[in-house]
Amino acid sequence: MGHSDTARSTVAQRPPDTVRLRVGGREVANYVWRSQLPASSSPRPYLHPVRTLAGCLVTDARPHSHTHQLGISMAAPDIGGRNFWGGRTFVAGHGPAWLDDHGTQRHRRWLHHTDESLAHTLQWVDAEGAAVLRERREIDCAPLRDTAWVLGFKTRLANATERPLTIRSPAALGRVGAGYGGFFWRGPARTQRVRVLSPTGSGEREVNGATAAWVAVSGADREGREWTMLFLPADAATEADRWFVRARDYLGVGSSLTWDRPLVLDPGARIERHILAVVADGALDEDAAGALAAAARPA
Repeated sequence: MGHSDTARSTVAQRPPDTVRLRVGGREVANYVWRSQLPASSSPRPYLHPVRTLAGCLVTDARPHSHTHQLGISMAAPDIGGRNFWGGRTFVAGHGPAWLDDHGTQRHRRWLHHTDESLAHTLQWVDAEGAAVLRERREIDCAPLRDTAWVLGFKTRLANATERPLTIRSPAALGRVGAGYGGFFWRGPARTQRVRVLSPTGSGEREVNGATAAWVAVSGADREGREWTMLFLPADAATEADRWFVRARDYLGVGSSLTWDRPLVLDPGARIERHILAVVADGALDEDAAGALAAAARPA
């Protein structure tokens, strides 16, 4: 998207299959639950636009450089040999390549949706329509402070096949540092004064591939308004996952299901993950980010 974010966020151009989420009566996010995208983007539900309480845009979707990156979504580059991330597939010994291996996440049934929360079931299917994963997804939003709100993103993924299902990242195939796959946030394209913080260090190099109690990315929009996105695990399983961070070519943060070793799900087996994303106005330093993370963390 990038250069036309304002136009695309208007009511007139909002995709029809969208749930609007509000905090204190303010619209803070749109959840596109059935996207009309080409197969090469691995179509899936996503949140975009997402905004701070003051209205700063903190997501991007379908940017020119990575048209398969979609606001906030669940995506994985290799599940049983299918690409649920979109774009090129990393091939060991060769590198990224365009393959006809893209999957789709399909909405199945609403469990509920309101202005503050939603829950639905999905199937992750291959190009032939065969189910690979079953998912139950819950998303909610709530005020945290006068200048911040928190987005909860909880997923339960179950093997829908009759054989073991292997989940890999490109790092498991030899692409160093590319352990992505799972919850992923794509930050806005036009951003100034970018800073990456965590309790384990600062900057992309220190945080990418690390486990940390939280990760914060701050920046400013084209009008100079500052914002911070703060990500933290909300359960023990998610706390053990590593962070995938990009802050140079583009802004992105992910909580990785697996890094450099494959994750194997037996038939019927399932995994659960729960991420909290705090959306805040202003650029936070390490102390302020830590305090906000503590305030957002479940009791």
